[in-house]
Amino acid sequence: MKKYDVLALGELLIDFTENGFSEQGNSLLEANPGGAPCNVLAMLAKYGRKTAFIGKVGEDAFGRKLAEILKDCGIDTQGLCFDPRVHTTLAFVHKLANGDRDFSFYRNPGADMMLSVEDLREDLIRQSRIFHFGTLSMTDPGCREATKRAIALAEEAGALISFDPNLRSPLWSDLEDAKKAIFYGISRCQVLKISDNEIEFLTGIRDYDRAAKSLQEQFGTRLICVTLGDQGSKAYYEGRVVSAGSYPAEEVIDTTGAGDTFTGSMLNFLLERADGLASQNEGSKAGQSGAESMLRGLTDQDLSRMLKRANAAASLIVRRRGALRMMPEKEEVAALCGEEN
Repeated sequence: MKKYDVLALGELLIDFTENGFSEQGNSLLEANPGGAPCNVLAMLAKYGRKTAFIGKVGEDAFGRKLAEILKDCGIDTQGLCFDPRVHTTLAFVHKLANGDRDFSFYRNPGADMMLSVEDLREDLIRQSRIFHFGTLSMTDPGCREATKRAIALAEEAGALISFDPNLRSPLWSDLEDAKKAIFYGISRCQVLKISDNEIEFLTGIRDYDRAAKSLQEQFGTRLICVTLGDQGSKAYYEGRVVSAGSYPAEEVIDTTGAGDTFTGSMLNFLLERADGLASQNEGSKAGQSGAESMLRGLTDQDLSRMLKRANAAASLIVRRRGALRMMPEKEEVAALCGEEN
């Protein structure tokens, strides 16, 4: 058995989000720990999963604080590096009138961009059942090379490869480069979580069923989950399509991290199912809880339960400000989607 359930590689940063106004009428900004890969791990930790992170922050107050927060969330930080020359990446999140968000990044450069092949903890990668990544670690040559090397090591170790594009347009000088990075990620993963706007950006197809089918035909991706905001989500697996509705929040406070919370819950479901199969077939090859067993024989009922849990988790996080330290408890998720814990 491997030591870690999920290892993620990528960005760890501070999200400055609006939180009211001062007496002078100026916006007050709250410093929330963030970064999509670690948000995913934080949700997995709430399910009791053993997680680890590989990334880089600045050797500054923000970087040190982020390291402490990861430890508090139960995320292994052995793979976290500190850069003495480049500061921790900062993001400023502005909520738009339609509920969407506008991001401004202080990242030219940011410490997460400085991750190199030499920084990789290969032992952590080889000891992980799932390897998860996005595209922010592929915006620049050095971190892109490190990401590709980490993927190769994870593949050699038989890990399930999970990918979420997490497109942030301001970080790309050319969106064609972003498309290339997303296509590369899809070509290497077995599980793809992608948002409605991202799949349309990538394929130019507004019909999500057609778009997902196109990607599966081109890349052979075993499982694709498309998140549709307040319209719920869809799963595409072996020619079948399963949908699940959302759990509308009475008040949406902050949508940052909703997709990451979805992904963490989704990956936990696959791990939980694989563990169940392993216990039923203890000692047999069919019962090994490896990458193949996580994706083998998923029924429509399995996919529906997976989506409902993930939708419920995402609904809970948007009712809170921030993500990494605010992930819902598994009991909350179970209660909202009507499952017995």
